[in-house]
Amino acid sequence: MANEYTPLITTVTVGPVRRRYPHQTVRRFCTLALGSSLIALFITFLVRVVFAPPHNTHHSWPGHNKTRFTFEQLQTVLLDTPSASKAEEWSRYYTSGPHLAGKNLSQAEWTRDRWNEWGIKSDIVAYDTYINYPLDHRLALLTKPKSDSGDAGTWKVAFEASLKEDELDEDPTTLLEESIPTFHGYSASGNVTGSFVYVNYGTYWDFEDLLKANVSLEGKIAVARYGGIFRGLKVKRAQELGMIGCVLFTDPGDDGKMTEAKGYDTYPNGPARHPSSVQRGSVQFLSVAPGDPTTPGYPSKPGVPRAPVDKAIPSIPSLPVSYVEALPILKALNGFGPSAKDFGKYWTRNTGLDYKGVEYNVGPSPDNVVLNLYNEQEYTITPQWDVIGIINGTIPDEVIVVGNHRDAWIAGGAGDPNSGSAVLNEAIRSFGQALEKGWKPLRTIVFGSWDGEEYGLVGSTEWVEEFLPWLSATNVAYINVDVGAVGPVFGAAAAPMLNKLIYDVTALVQSPNQTVKGQTVRDLWDGHILTMGSGSDFTAFQDFAGVPSLDMGFSGDATEAPVYHYHSNYDSFHWMAEFGDPGFLYHKTMAQLLALTAAKIAETPLISLNATDYADALKEYVKKVETKLVSSQTEPSTEEEIFEFRARATGTEVKGDPNLFEESLARLYHSVDELRSAAVKLDAKAEELARKANEHIPWWKWISKLKLLHEIRFTNTKYKKIERAFLYQPGLDSRPWFKHVVFAPGIWTGYAGAVFPGLVESIDNKDFVNALKWVDIIDDCVKTATKTIE
Repeated sequence: MANEYTPLITTVTVGPVRRRYPHQTVRRFCTLALGSSLIALFITFLVRVVFAPPHNTHHSWPGHNKTRFTFEQLQTVLLDTPSASKAEEWSRYYTSGPHLAGKNLSQAEWTRDRWNEWGIKSDIVAYDTYINYPLDHRLALLTKPKSDSGDAGTWKVAFEASLKEDELDEDPTTLLEESIPTFHGYSASGNVTGSFVYVNYGTYWDFEDLLKANVSLEGKIAVARYGGIFRGLKVKRAQELGMIGCVLFTDPGDDGKMTEAKGYDTYPNGPARHPSSVQRGSVQFLSVAPGDPTTPGYPSKPGVPRAPVDKAIPSIPSLPVSYVEALPILKALNGFGPSAKDFGKYWTRNTGLDYKGVEYNVGPSPDNVVLNLYNEQEYTITPQWDVIGIINGTIPDEVIVVGNHRDAWIAGGAGDPNSGSAVLNEAIRSFGQALEKGWKPLRTIVFGSWDGEEYGLVGSTEWVEEFLPWLSATNVAYINVDVGAVGPVFGAAAAPMLNKLIYDVTALVQSPNQTVKGQTVRDLWDGHILTMGSGSDFTAFQDFAGVPSLDMGFSGDATEAPVYHYHSNYDSFHWMAEFGDPGFLYHKTMAQLLALTAAKIAETPLISLNATDYADALKEYVKKVETKLVSSQTEPSTEEEIFEFRARATGTEVKGDPNLFEESLARLYHSVDELRSAAVKLDAKAEELARKANEHIPWWKWISKLKLLHEIRFTNTKYKKIERAFLYQPGLDSRPWFKHVVFAPGIWTGYAGAVFPGLVESIDNKDFVNALKWVDIIDDCVKTATKTIE
């Protein structure tokens, strides 16, 4: 009997062990096979990725580009492939007929087909956009005898403008039957008659000068010269002051040396402006918001809600005229009202019609001398077509976008935009040649041939609005070429992070000007890089999406350059071949620059951006604001400064404490200094990583190689996020579409860039309460950028 002393160990009989799985042997074999496969895959990864032989200089990450197509080989292809004769061929095609926005589907399809032929997968993206087309117009100078008795009398037509440009036998483009009438994009329909006033350039301060001189404006028609500020803002200010219409003309005095008055023959016999040349263009309020005015902030797709347009485009009619047809109107003002001389140097600069008998009196014209301005436009919602091409890279979330617009106001457009179109085609053809030779980019490159730029950057803006989440996550930089070549002088505008890249690339490309053998574009360029403003397709990328952007091209700003007939029928293939770029050599050079710029961003392991340059620029911008505050009456000297000065709106009542605002700028200086310290470290780290990426790392240091991959990726992500940090989602005061706190077009310039627009506009309005608000906003953005890169 068991008790407490009985042993606990005893023998128990049990049955045989039951198998857990019926096919246990097979299962064990499969487990071993799967484990061995995973180990084999890992070893393959180490051999093919980590232990890959090092690339030569400027190569992509380890493991990329298995064919070992070096950057030097790519550079050779991109320099050797572009052809002047091919650029001439593309120019001839694009300028062979009208290609107004929304009416160029055949050109869009042709462009898509060429890109596909060259190996770049391409397609068309359409948007349903709100735009206008001209139906009818009239501009007549009417007079009637003065009557002391008050009898109305009979109006007679003293002059009626043809509103056409002369046909020239030497220039086939001008002879086309399907030529586009002279008109303004987004102009209002209307039939108005009234006295008229000469308003100089129509800047904000030109109108202020007239008001201070007690010149009556309400109910009158404005006659303004082109230049200085965006044409739509001339119409906008006239409308705000109660004027009923606007006539715009080009004064040859703004053409510099090459004028008929100075002894030069006019086109087609010489370099001077043809007297009947007319500048067409959009009068949308571009500094308020670009793109389709009925869909601000979202893409114009079928069925979307449409916003009212009253704050985006004019409600008064306007027409463009040539200077030869402006002469009778300007002469009719002789002796009436103050003279331009009475208003000082900003009214008398570049007046070029004195020799034609114009005295530049402002008027208004007497009651018996009036203008009849009739403008009939058809507004419609119609498709516009962007052509989008893509070269997929190894890294899916680092993307470069390269673009040019295709639409033009005229049948020609050899300079604007189709010199850029020919350049873009040659750059794409060059990349196609590289693809054939086995190259594949590290980063994805997207090409855009935009429609509707001329009306208000419509095609590019709608595309950015549609793909904003993807662009925010991936877009590294945007490169724009609008007017690619109309002369020999290189120029660029860019976000500061891209400055160094432009200097590097221009030093790699030889100039067509070889008066000194071997000289590059950089050697002949003054190196001045403009601030980003608006007026071309970079606007949505830079100011709405926060993508660092650049715009570049060759212009005719040299002293001896022929006059460029901007937005005129004379911007033709014949003008380009004879005066703008004979031999199309600058087209070829621009294609080389464009291709190499894209390649440098796409191919180098570290993204070609420089954060220190941005921080240095921000400090200069703060200094500029401070200088504006303490010395607002500083005399402008350059052309750009003069028009910026004359375009400043001004408040009458001081709000807040200017001294408190000035003290607050110390916070911005401090934050920018902190950003610079972080930026210097980031750029130094990038240089170190770039050096390591091009060094041979032995196979036994595979962990170091993986670490290098991670560090490069992490650093590039920091660069990608810097520009985004300066977006403020509520947007700028009175124009919420513009999100960037550093860059925007001047609210009364449109083209020229303003820095810290919230601060600058607050100072102009004498609203220092609002200025302090913007100090806080900008300070937060700078600190966010600093945290992003620390």
